Amino acid sequence: MNTRATRQGAVRFKTPFVALPDAERNASLIEILADLPKGDPWVFTYGSLMWDRDVFGYRESESALLRGYHRSFCVWTQLARGTPERPGLALGLEAGGACRGIAYRVRRSQAESEFDLIWRREMFTGCYVPRWVNLELTDRRVRAVTFVARREHLQYAGQIAPEDAAFHIAHAHGERGPCREYLSNTLEHLRQLGVRDRGMERLLGLVKRVTKR
Repeated sequence: MNTRATRQGAVRFKTPFVALPDAERNASLIEILADLPKGDPWVFTYGSLMWDRDVFGYRESESALLRGYHRSFCVWTQLARGTPERPGLALGLEAGGACRGIAYRVRRSQAESEFDLIWRREMFTGCYVPRWVNLELTDRRVRAVTFVARREHLQYAGQIAPEDAAFHIAHAHGERGPCREYLSNTLEHLRQLGVRDRGMERLLGLVKRVTKR
């Protein structure tokens, strides 16, 4: 096993996560592109891609509802928002419930190049499964690609207790900044959509308790 406990409920990784080979990452992209819809494809975002909008190009964005999945801090991160010694947690989609996020429409003619940019970020280690899903926009339904947590992957955190998740989010810091910032930014952008995620609000409350602020 690649982890060991450092306190009750805390995790430390002995070795870094391994990057997915280019051939495997490209194969997953080709598989998704093979099912490209007739019109412009959409990308459904529910975490950092909601506000980190320079990753890929798009024509428009809209608030969107995805049924059948919910966002969860269920993916370990030891690069973007943590380290092997102090891993953080990232969001993934898990089955059940519903999730409100932001959908981005990509030009069909540019789908391959724009999706490649997304794949290089989201599929760096292969901890997600890219999947076509049906989204509900304000006045229509569209097909979109999104990323579901891969349960069999080393980075899958499973049903981590809220107190343990808060401990890691409170203390982790990676190349893209503090893990706590990742949580607060997500909540802020959900508020801008008029959405309250009470579970994540409670998690932020636990994080503040851990840090005493």
